[in-house]
Amino acid sequence: MDILRFITAGSVDDGKSTLIGRLLYDSKNILIDQLEQLEKQSKNKEAGPIDLALLTDGLRAEREQGITIDVAYRYFSTPKRKFIIADAPGHVQYTRNMITGASNANLIIVLVDARQGVVEQTRRHSIIASLLKIPHVVVAINKMDLVDFSQDVYNNIVIDYAAVAKQLGLNDVTYIPISALQGDNIVDASTSMDWYEGKPLLEILEDVPVDSDINLTDPRFQVQFVIRPQTDDLHDYRGYAGKVISGVYKKGDAVTVLPAGIETTIAKLEVAGEEVEEIFAPQSATILLANDIDISRGDSIVQTNNQPQTTNEVEVLLCWLDDKPLQTGNKYYLQHNSRLIRSVIKQVEYKLDVNTLQQQPVEGNVKLNEVVKATIKTASPLVYDSYTKLRANGSAILIDETSHSTVAAVLFQ
Repeated sequence: MDILRFITAGSVDDGKSTLIGRLLYDSKNILIDQLEQLEKQSKNKEAGPIDLALLTDGLRAEREQGITIDVAYRYFSTPKRKFIIADAPGHVQYTRNMITGASNANLIIVLVDARQGVVEQTRRHSIIASLLKIPHVVVAINKMDLVDFSQDVYNNIVIDYAAVAKQLGLNDVTYIPISALQGDNIVDASTSMDWYEGKPLLEILEDVPVDSDINLTDPRFQVQFVIRPQTDDLHDYRGYAGKVISGVYKKGDAVTVLPAGIETTIAKLEVAGEEVEEIFAPQSATILLANDIDISRGDSIVQTNNQPQTTNEVEVLLCWLDDKPLQTGNKYYLQHNSRLIRSVIKQVEYKLDVNTLQQQPVEGNVKLNEVVKATIKTASPLVYDSYTKLRANGSAILIDETSHSTVAAVLFQ
């Protein structure tokens, strides 16, 4: 059974947490003790029969203010598919949280308040979705019950958002009118909007293809662990364990070990201890090579005729996540999958306005939530692909050397 990772985004009070609560509630994914606790807390808030937003708003500050601050992750499943949901905050000052939640999502649900239409925060989150190359977009026009389930209101919002989607290059966009509070078009089709001929939201989430999102044409494998049992039975065994980031590897393939640039061939492939003829993304596997080569954690094994970029200097889009501002010349650890390299911010070229995508000059230091184009110099060669070509091998994080906190999300250009 495959997994769909999706994120909900939208402006404040668009109903993101209520939508997720409704999905969990109507799809029977809430345990009895959770339901009892929910009923008790709803009575305390005097918010009607059940306040479904409490399922995801876990922080005390969130429940007191009725807003989402942190990214809340929830898991549920149906007979067709498993789901991992990230509920992103809507406030402008929590843009970094939204980027964190969206970084590995297959799909984004952009909520639009039917009374407000497409607003600035809708555009902001859509721009972030386009920057992060999220493959599938569902525009859920919520609170249709407050506009008398009007088809005209729905159609006007679809026209407005279609213009935004075209500008940003969002291709796979699906529109759906819903009422998260009342459950219209969430799990079951709404009887109040018989003019809508599409599927309810849960069916859309169950049917969206995720296999096509996996790149099977550019083989990339990064070593996570070198297996050397050195027992009598396996005296000469040397396996390189890791996850196939993308592509397909077959026994006998000509491969190159990067960044060293040493060429060899695949002698044997194993999955869960069993020998196989081929491995493919996103499997975890072990590769055994024909030659004894000095390979360590973070090195890449790629096909010789299809290689990524290898360089000590890389241009990136960088979203700053730290309260302490970024200064040119600062040193950080760069974590790219399992490879950890020392790096320095060599230059900041311009700031990207996340509302308009316009390039702006950087005045002073780079501050929290700002997105900038920068150049990073690394202490040893970095093996990577551009984010637009291969999402799984085109991103990294920057880590503060002293506090070890994550300070930036990095997209390779």
